[in-house]
Amino acid sequence: MPDEDQPAIVLDGVSARSGREFTLGPLDAAIPRGWTTAIVGTNGSGKSTLFRALLGLAPLAQGKLEVLGTQVRPGCDERYKEKIGFVSENGHGCENSMTAKEKAAFASAWYPAWDPPYYRRLVRQFDIDEKTKLGKLSKGMRRKAELAVAMAHRPDLLLLDEPTSGLDPMIWKIWLEELRTYLADGDKTLLIATHITEEVRRLADYVLFLHRGRILAHYEKDRLFDEWRELLVQGTGMMSEADAVRLLEETPGICRVERDGPGLYRAQANGAGQAGRLASRLDVYGFRTLESRRMELEDILSCMIQKEDKNLEPA
Repeated sequence: MPDEDQPAIVLDGVSARSGREFTLGPLDAAIPRGWTTAIVGTNGSGKSTLFRALLGLAPLAQGKLEVLGTQVRPGCDERYKEKIGFVSENGHGCENSMTAKEKAAFASAWYPAWDPPYYRRLVRQFDIDEKTKLGKLSKGMRRKAELAVAMAHRPDLLLLDEPTSGLDPMIWKIWLEELRTYLADGDKTLLIATHITEEVRRLADYVLFLHRGRILAHYEKDRLFDEWRELLVQGTGMMSEADAVRLLEETPGICRVERDGPGLYRAQANGAGQAGRLASRLDVYGFRTLESRRMELEDILSCMIQKEDKNLEPA
């Protein structure tokens, strides 16, 4: 089992700038070693800037950053990068004139642990076109080539930024199984930025929500989906629908309410630990809870953003 006392990544008050306007952080988090953490956020939330900071490509404005036991700072020992595999959201333009075979040959010289048989197996599994220049490949084909190169040296830390964008469903399933095999021995750490709920459900052990460069929440995955619930509740008919909606919206733990028919309301709420208490409170208010089900990832993020934006409103 992985040693959780030695995180793969430690963010201690980390801030970094990207361009003139966007600032990432300050961030405080520990990414556990040997597990998979999914980063979830809207476009522009800072996922790509975070990955660049982990690779020493986005200089820190403040804070302390450790990756695989190395403090990332100017002049640090960069050999930690030999243990990292990385796939960016968008391909690097400087590689457009290279074929997948040439990219692999170039990468193999930088990674002492490069595994040629494993790379060849990935090429066959992903059905990669090795002869066409990367700039001429479809987005999906190029992504397959980049994934194979990133995984071929069996890195201790795999950083994937929207890795399956452009993959067809069959290759996606093959890649998912390959990634599960890669992670099976329990000593590899995966940090994946994704908006695909199914990838989070199948792969993630932890989920980190990022918005406007700040961390909204960092959850253990099963607790996340247990705690965030959509409730179907029924009013008694003793109050108007407007009053019912207002009362539900003012109930602690409920972040969003929608009408679902005469006297019926869907309420999105956080805190399954509060679920029983919430149902009891609603019962006192004159509502009956008919159904409680897990929320979708996108709805959870939306509720978190709504709460964050509300907290930032001037008093």
